[in-house]
Amino acid sequence: MNKLQLFGIALIPAFIFVGCADEDAAVSEPTPLTWDIGDPTETDYPEDYYAGGLLGTTSENSSTAFKQPSKAVVNADMMSAFNEGEYLFEKDYNTNTEGAFHGLGPVYVRRGCLYCHPGYGHGARQVDYKADTRRNGYLLVIYDKTTNAYIRSVAGMPQTGAVKPFKAPIDESQIKIAWNNYTDEWNNQYPDGESYSLIYPEVTIPYSAYYAPVVVARGGNDVTLSETEYDNNIDVRLESTIGIYGTGLTDAIPDEDITAQWKSESDYFNRIGKTDALNPAMWDQTTGTWKSYYSNSLQGDGTKYVRRYTYAMSRGPILDAAGANAIWNITNVTRSDRRYHYLDLAGTYYATKSSQDPEVQAGFTDYINRIDPSKAHPEWHTGNLEQDIYTYLTSKQLDPEMTDAQYKNLMIWHRGLAVPAARNTTTEDFKKGKELFTQIGCAACHRPSWQTGDDHIQDPAKFFTSDSDMPRYPHQKIWPYTDFVQHRLFMKNDIRTGWCRTTPLWGRGLAGKTGSGTERLHDCRARNVEEAIMWHGCKNEGGTSDAYNAVVKFRDLTKEERNQLIYFVESI
Repeated sequence: MNKLQLFGIALIPAFIFVGCADEDAAVSEPTPLTWDIGDPTETDYPEDYYAGGLLGTTSENSSTAFKQPSKAVVNADMMSAFNEGEYLFEKDYNTNTEGAFHGLGPVYVRRGCLYCHPGYGHGARQVDYKADTRRNGYLLVIYDKTTNAYIRSVAGMPQTGAVKPFKAPIDESQIKIAWNNYTDEWNNQYPDGESYSLIYPEVTIPYSAYYAPVVVARGGNDVTLSETEYDNNIDVRLESTIGIYGTGLTDAIPDEDITAQWKSESDYFNRIGKTDALNPAMWDQTTGTWKSYYSNSLQGDGTKYVRRYTYAMSRGPILDAAGANAIWNITNVTRSDRRYHYLDLAGTYYATKSSQDPEVQAGFTDYINRIDPSKAHPEWHTGNLEQDIYTYLTSKQLDPEMTDAQYKNLMIWHRGLAVPAARNTTTEDFKKGKELFTQIGCAACHRPSWQTGDDHIQDPAKFFTSDSDMPRYPHQKIWPYTDFVQHRLFMKNDIRTGWCRTTPLWGRGLAGKTGSGTERLHDCRARNVEEAIMWHGCKNEGGTSDAYNAVVKFRDLTKEERNQLIYFVESI
């Protein structure tokens, strides 16, 4: 288990960057990147050294830098729970009917968490889509170009794995990922003549790869597509996981402060006449108010919370956000508040197809007798195989496979992960890079720091209700480098909808040491910081990137200055 040293942390806005500069004898290179964090008791470090504040920063800079418990965990005497949560995160789930990791399937996205979060960080760029490939953090985004909505006949996080006799909703052997070269308006070259390269993914899934019919929602009705209609109307994108460390700290930022950030940006854009600058599905720029909140009326009471997590800002507080959801739907391991299978968005298409499949029917009796040997659910054992399979797959009364204690410990671990301290903070290159980061406009979206509030526990699912349930981070200055606002970059083969939440930058410079993916951006198209920056400078028939002017200014820097800015981003 983890041994740690804990210190505070600093916060900064998020959008991009990572890369190594080319050798050039004529240009002064920045001080070599080091991983020496230093001893704050002997040196007067700047406040942004403490990326996660005094309660959330670790001085660990080794391969386990993203795995460290925060001081808040130690103060709350939660190390045993944290260690068990870590254990649950790191192991594969299986098809056993008992044990800590039983309950995989009947269909699943991955067997465990580390596939998508290598080293607890970002997924790595892939050339093939294989669910069992370690470091494949990709989730498939399959949507109807007509409505921009996910297709109805697979899960929102589409599954490519299955436990026999069931079959995968998508045959991953037919998924193809092509990496194409991209040339920007500057011909991939700086004014001083130095060049760079850009690539982007193109993903194809043929009609034949789908197990159930392909269905979309149109005009309030479900419509089954023919192969021709599918080819003309359905598109696929990739979205990779991001690091999970430090999410407990960003959860402690008050909702009203995130609202104030949106309001501030809304007012600014209104003043300059850019009235379409913020996602209208999320925010009303005319009134300066939210159009969409996160709420949970299924497990919770429908209380509304400000959205802050995932690229699409689909989640609110961390205790009902991506991690709390993923430990259930990625593996399809049930728990007391999720006693049903994660299937297609409509909930019936996969079950119907499976119930009528002769090969599934042939193996179902052995499967269900193993799952339910005492026949505690007689409705799954009537002898009418089509009915039994459908009833089992659509049941809302499945037995919990993860205990409440396990789930609580997993979330203590999740909320308790610290952020590595910033590196190289006393060097002149760090200071100059930090100055340039603000000067050219990066900090406008990658807001450097935030202040946490009282940090009273909020859980939209009402599973956790007491402050004593979780480690807490009251009144910390943190440095995640994100504004928690969605912006548009207008990239080739862009993210679905085009709107993407600014991703935190903190700690990412350690990705190479931890075994995480070192690539940047939502689909890992940027192989380093430099490429990530340049992808922010898109201007095409779709529109002009919100960060375009910052990229123009970056291009006009000297090579030494570009290196210093990248050095800063790698160090925070």
